Amino acid sequence: MIIKLKYLLATGFGTGYSPLIPGTAGSLTAWLAYVLIPLPALYWLLITALTVLAGLWACSAVEAAEGKDPGKVVIDEFAGQWLTLIFLPRDIWLLVLGFFLFRILDILKPFPASRLENLSGSPGIMFDDLVAAVYANLMLQVICFFF
Repeated sequence: MIIKLKYLLATGFGTGYSPLIPGTAGSLTAWLAYVLIPLPALYWLLITALTVLAGLWACSAVEAAEGKDPGKVVIDEFAGQWLTLIFLPRDIWLLVLGFFLFRILDILKPFPASRLENLSGSPGIMFDDLVAAVYANLMLQVICFFF
């Protein structure tokens, strides 16, 4: 029963089973939830923190069964996408830019994300996405400041 719950969480309630680009499917699902559920930023921060904790709890079991950082694990994309968008104005173009910026940085893995990805278990799955999200959020904050 516990292993099924871990799979359910780690796969983003099944979005990680997408046959094409599961990471993007997970990010898109998280993005849609953020756009469609207009909660205050502090609530999203709490949701993101709980998602990180759930990911740290769930991912290692899936990785143990499936190998290093399996593609179906997308809870890291959920947390990263939400962290990217927190504390930004709810302007649709900014949110769309946030989606793409997070995906690009998650793929490129700028330092120290590239190093964190090499950690074993759940931290290696979760932390690189959080770094990409912080970078994306900071870039978007700068855009907001100047424009």
